[in-house]
Amino acid sequence: MIALLLALGSSLAYGCADFLGGLGARKAHVLRTVLVAAPASLVVELLLWPFLGASFGTGVLVWGAASGVASAAAFVLLYRTLAIGPMNVLSPVTALVSAMLPAGVGLLQGEHLGAAGLLGLPLALVAVVLVSAGHGAGSARPSRTALLLALGAGAAIALQLVFLHQAPSDSGVAPLIVGRAVSSAVTLAAAVAMFRRLGPQRPAYAMSAAAGVLDSVANLLFLLAARGGDLAVVAVITALYPAGTVLLARGVLAERIHRGQLVGLGTAAVAVGLLALT
Repeated sequence: MIALLLALGSSLAYGCADFLGGLGARKAHVLRTVLVAAPASLVVELLLWPFLGASFGTGVLVWGAASGVASAAAFVLLYRTLAIGPMNVLSPVTALVSAMLPAGVGLLQGEHLGAAGLLGLPLALVAVVLVSAGHGAGSARPSRTALLLALGAGAAIALQLVFLHQAPSDSGVAPLIVGRAVSSAVTLAAAVAMFRRLGPQRPAYAMSAAAGVLDSVANLLFLLAARGGDLAVVAVITALYPAGTVLLARGVLAERIHRGQLVGLGTAAVAVGLLALT
């Protein structure tokens, strides 16, 4: 139950971070947004070090660095995807991919679900699609580039979660610190290489930094949840993050929440209940 609550918290934080990052990427080049978000996230994790501890062994360095590379890719691909939009079409694609890959890894590693879990897991995947699909999503036609970016973002998020889960469970926040340091370095290198293509627009500093802070909180909650529960379950619950994105899009951008999304929220509640029984 604690793991499920942590996963739900992670999902909410990811959704808010993605919304802010997507808006920030509309105001300036996505790399400018990430250059603010990634270091802000690293600062939060460094501040957590004295309270949660950190052990930097070989396994932590390897898996943390791998998660950092995946995180950098996820930052850029996801924010660019949400900037192109439409959010309510591309979010379910990204979320579904980011849920299915870690869930598959968890099951292949020997995790077993009870009868309630076997019903709740696919139900949660259905909820992911419903809650993040906007009105008219079935007839909308995102560009091929946007769709490929959404698929890539989902895969990058999935790899980040899997790599974090592989790090030793007694390493504290070390995997997060290593990962974020690597992702910041990768982003900086990409920005230097593409400097002339970044444009003159300044990033939305406060919005981008807030996205980074929330992303750091989401990563921490996911890591704690995965250490206390099954990856297959935790990853799927975390993938409900489009709910936060959609609700913020409704409140800030006045995007409508249609009946299917409300059904999705109810479906998610039922799925979480079934997974809690597992």
